[in-house]
Amino acid sequence: MRYDLDDLRLFTQVAAEGSITAGARVMHLSLPSASARVRALEAQAGVPLLIRERRGVRLTPAGATLARHAREVLAETTRLDNAVASYAVSSTAPIRLVAGGSAMHQLVPVALATFLREHPEYDVNVSERRTVRSVRLLAAGEADLGVILDDEPTSLRTEPLADDSLVVVGQAGGTLAGRTSIAYSEVAEHPLVGLDRNSPLTQWMDERLGPHAPAPRYRTVVPTLHMLITLATAGAGLAIVPRRAVDAIAALDICPLQDAWSTRAHLLCYAADAPESAHLLASHLHAAAGA
Repeated sequence: MRYDLDDLRLFTQVAAEGSITAGARVMHLSLPSASARVRALEAQAGVPLLIRERRGVRLTPAGATLARHAREVLAETTRLDNAVASYAVSSTAPIRLVAGGSAMHQLVPVALATFLREHPEYDVNVSERRTVRSVRLLAAGEADLGVILDDEPTSLRTEPLADDSLVVVGQAGGTLAGRTSIAYSEVAEHPLVGLDRNSPLTQWMDERLGPHAPAPRYRTVVPTLHMLITLATAGAGLAIVPRRAVDAIAALDICPLQDAWSTRAHLLCYAADAPESAHLLASHLHAAAGA
């Protein structure tokens, strides 16, 4: 026997709703059309599939078997469509996203995961850039969307995205135990672990601390926030990191900095001619920021 996929979709909806009327509404069909399709399925099967009652329908044993297998067939069809679609070449230019290292740690990967899964027709090129560079690329039309910090003036369209304030972290029960806040000048008196000199966060802090800030002792510097947080959690030293990166880690003591420069936020920044696909990606970044 040959089954029409739309008929199977309708039948699974009728089975789920317990009503041909409700199933027709979900499938955007008229009731006569839906009823005719169900009768044709029963004629093809050669057995009744539904027991029709005053307030809806119930599945016969044959109908329950058909509904179960139909759901499996439809799910497999969806997997088949997605597998074939993954080989298609996008007909649009990739979205060009620029963001700093802090956003790259969690925010951007979470947003990309949902966006790429839900929009197989779009590709995304991602570059890590400091805010000042991101703004220049967006202004020049060389990027479509950026996650920037709120301390760089721009005439481009921006909108609030997420808090990105910095905190000091250390091994639970260690130096920071019981502290509600701490100044950078005191933090610098303790052994630290940090990001390497080329990281956007390190460069951003150096600009705000200036040449007269106390020189800390770094036991080691590493290239990624993940490595930095791992070392701080293990007790290798204190670390200064974005709070969003560590809020869910129970094995750390987290202490806000007293210094005004530690309070900062992420903004979404759009190029003047950002494509509609960039706005779709922006909605996923907002969702990731609010998760």
